[in-house]
Amino acid sequence: MTVDPELSQSAYGLRFEWGLSGANAVADEADIAVVVDVLSFTTTLTVAMDAGIDVIPCEWRDDRAAQLAKQFDATLAVGRSAAAPGHLSLCPATIRSAPAPARLVLPSPNGSTIARALTGRVGSCVGASMRNAATIGQWLRAEHPDAVIAVIAAGEQWPDGSLRPAAEDLWGAGAVITELLESGVDDASPEAVIAANAWRDVAPNVGSELRRCASGQELAAMGHPEDVTIAAEIGSSTCVPLLRDHMFVDAAR
Repeated sequence: MTVDPELSQSAYGLRFEWGLSGANAVADEADIAVVVDVLSFTTTLTVAMDAGIDVIPCEWRDDRAAQLAKQFDATLAVGRSAAAPGHLSLCPATIRSAPAPARLVLPSPNGSTIARALTGRVGSCVGASMRNAATIGQWLRAEHPDAVIAVIAAGEQWPDGSLRPAAEDLWGAGAVITELLESGVDDASPEAVIAANAWRDVAPNVGSELRRCASGQELAAMGHPEDVTIAAEIGSSTCVPLLRDHMFVDAAR
């Protein structure tokens, strides 16, 4: 996708955008993309990394997902509504309660889709949630101090498929950006600064605000309040999910 240079935030070394279209807009000139999908892809991703599971992102929930699992000799996560005891799904709690496979295909319409779309578009792609945002910021500064970084809030989708900006992804992206700003990055776009300010405002009460936001209430109504609780485990993970050969592996392992 070709966009005007102004819309790609090309004047800045630290950028922030929303969704797949936003990722495509800022990807071509970025060295590293940080994908944030707090409820729940990147939270589940970090829980899987903590358990030693490599994760293959997947945008499909049909036979193509099963074929991908066969290709990687991986377990295929089922949909939330189809998960029975012992099954793995997009719910991070299922990763903790079931035996850990070596590899997991994790379908997601937002975070997974964006991560796969960025393959080959940027030098590296990492996954961040509130659980590992500080670690991701520290890793970026230590390993890639001069990189152009695009932080992507995945957002959710309205029933018609259009982007629904989601508060939790703004906060998660802001947590990563705040870590970078506080470590000395000084060429952030105004969009990135807005995300950082949103995180600073919510950080003291992030657990309760995650439960109060639209996505948190939706998950609670679906019977998965534990997903929100796990998402609010701020700084609990030191994993660095790095996409290599179409699979997330823990670069900190």
